[in-house]
Amino acid sequence: MTTIRLISSMATKALLADLVALYDAQAPDVQVLVESVGGVAAAQRVQAGEAFDCVMLASDAIDKLVASGHVQAGSRVDLVQSSVAVAVPAGAPAPDISSEAALKAAILSARTLGYSTGPSGVQLAKQFEVWGIADQIKDRMVQAQPGVPVGQLIAQGEVALGFQQLSEMLGVPGITIVGGLPPGVEIITTFSGSVAATSVQAQAVQAMQAFWASPACADTKVRHGMVAPPVGATPPSR
Repeated sequence: MTTIRLISSMATKALLADLVALYDAQAPDVQVLVESVGGVAAAQRVQAGEAFDCVMLASDAIDKLVASGHVQAGSRVDLVQSSVAVAVPAGAPAPDISSEAALKAAILSARTLGYSTGPSGVQLAKQFEVWGIADQIKDRMVQAQPGVPVGQLIAQGEVALGFQQLSEMLGVPGITIVGGLPPGVEIITTFSGSVAATSVQAQAVQAMQAFWASPACADTKVRHGMVAPPVGATPPSR
């Protein structure tokens, strides 16, 4: 039995559970052990030299790990693209977010705003800067702790308008998903897998990643609010 130890961010936790099940049917002699934590914490643990075989994080985080020598250059495989969704507490009126202007107005009128420590939160903060409203809303911003879904804060009433990957919003009780961000301000994150520098199972990881990137896994990705990246959209890191 070959064992692959994989670390990922929370955004792909539910997806990976199903991908692992699919691969188990494909390769029953391979055991995949997945640990999902906050993306920042995952990268820090890889950088600290903790032994993993596969790392699945946002593509820019993988690129940084490639540059620092903590994952193998040329092993990156882009597996899914995930978009950011907007949600409110269940029963609350759904704001108009159909255009950039409408979304900005909804943000300015929201009592509290929730976002994550992950890549979507970073991009959202940049958008607030572009709009010139960062200082105006900073006292209403609530950042979820690593590993805590923004949806949980919404359901608990701590956040009136929350933003996070759709995959992390799906299935959270006590919230209503309003929809994705409007054209022009979409936030789409590519999540990629790569062979960790500490891995002794490089070939097994590459075979697993190739299967996960194949059309056989496309429907599973859609069920989790994600899609396969366009072919050739982002070449592997070198």
